[in-house]
Amino acid sequence: MSRANQPLRRFARRLFDLETSLPASAKTNPAADFPVVEKLRLPLSGLMGNGGFQALLSRALALAGTEVPWLRAVHVKANGSLEGWAELRSEVTAEELFGGRVELLAQLLGLLVAFIGAGLTLRLLGEVWPKLSLDDLDLSNGD
Repeated sequence: MSRANQPLRRFARRLFDLETSLPASAKTNPAADFPVVEKLRLPLSGLMGNGGFQALLSRALALAGTEVPWLRAVHVKANGSLEGWAELRSEVTAEELFGGRVELLAQLLGLLVAFIGAGLTLRLLGEVWPKLSLDDLDLSNGD
């Protein structure tokens, strides 16, 4: 069952837009294939442990793989980082790659809302991205 809806997908796009607009020095790891998830990894690992984050991201990846089948080539490593993006660059377009990343992030956000609630999810996102406006995002009713 998918946890991502259209508002979550739009919000995931906003996070990517924000992250890609930051100067390289402000990014957690500019060389990372998925800087948005990399930024979430530390606070979420602190909240639920490395194993909990790995399990959450693995579930989000499985859900996203039902929507974007080529995502099944991506795997979560023991430290919670993702591998397999490099191989996909030659197989899918940049637009498809971006869409797959958005879907994965939307699924991750949907799982967070389901497990820790909308309020804590929004607070966590606000701490990671303090300049991001969350005023128009209502996660309490599935949005």
